Amino acid sequence: MFRLYLGGGALLYLTLALTTNANKALFLVCTMLIVSFYGAGFATVPAYLRDLFGSREVGAIHGRLVTAWSAAGVLGPLIVNAVADSQNVAGKSGPDLYMLKFGVMIVLLIVGFVWNELIRHVDPKYQEAVPARVEDSVGDWTSHRREAGQET
Repeated sequence: MFRLYLGGGALLYLTLALTTNANKALFLVCTMLIVSFYGAGFATVPAYLRDLFGSREVGAIHGRLVTAWSAAGVLGPLIVNAVADSQNVAGKSGPDLYMLKFGVMIVLLIVGFVWNELIRHVDPKYQEAVPARVEDSVGDWTSHRREAGQET
């Protein structure tokens, strides 16, 4: 899924940069997909982190990722506005104000795509052991409750 989010996002930004204002329906579809990728990435990242690094430290890793995501949410608009202001000073207007920003986004998404491909799973010996079957862990829990005199 992250290949789709990063690679597809780069292609969508490229489509926006190449078509500018030529087709409003294409602009709308590309923009809706880009926005949905942000939410979808945020929703799937805990499972993705667990698949890569195991469940033992996924909470701590996810906390760091959310912190970085928050910092990007604050700094991103500031950087985008600074780029737009510099383009405005350079005499550009309209869609031309956004071409440099789209280029930066495309490069960042491609870098993210490459980094994502370079990530390797953590060796299983460093991961927390998981019961072979869910019933095994439920069985242990229910027998423990019975031993404690509680109903299951």
